[in-house]
Amino acid sequence: MTAAPWPLVALDIDGTLVDHDDRLTDRVRDAVHAVVASGRHLVLSTGRSLPMVLPVLDRLGLTEGYAVVSNGAVTLRLDPALELGYEIADLRSFDPAPALQLLREHLPNAVYAVEDVDATFRLNAPFPNDELIGEQTVVPFDELSGRPVTRVVVRSPEHTPEDFLDLVERLGLTGGSYVVGWTAWLDVAPDDVSKAHGLQVVVDRLGLTAADVLAVGDGRNDLEMFAWAGRSVAMGQAPPDVLAAADEVCAPVERDGLADVLEQLLAGADVG
Repeated sequence: MTAAPWPLVALDIDGTLVDHDDRLTDRVRDAVHAVVASGRHLVLSTGRSLPMVLPVLDRLGLTEGYAVVSNGAVTLRLDPALELGYEIADLRSFDPAPALQLLREHLPNAVYAVEDVDATFRLNAPFPNDELIGEQTVVPFDELSGRPVTRVVVRSPEHTPEDFLDLVERLGLTGGSYVVGWTAWLDVAPDDVSKAHGLQVVVDRLGLTAADVLAVGDGRNDLEMFAWAGRSVAMGQAPPDVLAAADEVCAPVERDGLADVLEQLLAGADVG
């Protein structure tokens, strides 16, 4: 362990850093800036794709360091000297065909999308409520396969998250490769890839270990990150299985729970 407690802070975005209306409070923003000013590494670790993460980095003024996106399939190194302001430090892809075929047998009316390695999407129909952000191309279902992708996304508004959890269990899908979201949303990632994978890439580059990491999140895609990190904190509104997996529970996002955690850290108190 390095001298400063928790030298790397890994933060989920939706439901942790911002609420579900994408609202970032001044108190949370100030706490994030203070963590960076303390010399710690602050790493966003999110299910969002690259185009959805860049505006958050801009809002926070984060121009250096790392970010883990697409549930760990893509890890960015941020550097303002680079043309785009970032480069791909790690990328994991897979053949989506087996997952697409298996899931469509059980969810024939769902909408399917694949995230290509260039962070664009191909989808067989528009997603509800414009939930996907970034360049999108609608293609026949059969054209979703054919080349490696970083993620498969399944959206079925007629189902609940509990329905998806039951389906995952019935199909024997386990591990970080399958993540059920807050809505009827299922992410399929490359085998053994999760936020923990992307964060391992980061700590290896920084000369740290998982034991140096304080992780904060609220979703089922944070479970592997919680198990991996030295200390984990779940937001108060998280589902029961996420609350149970964390070392500590803070106030919900609507009450600036993340700011409580970061301010406690900066005050020198032991988190938890």
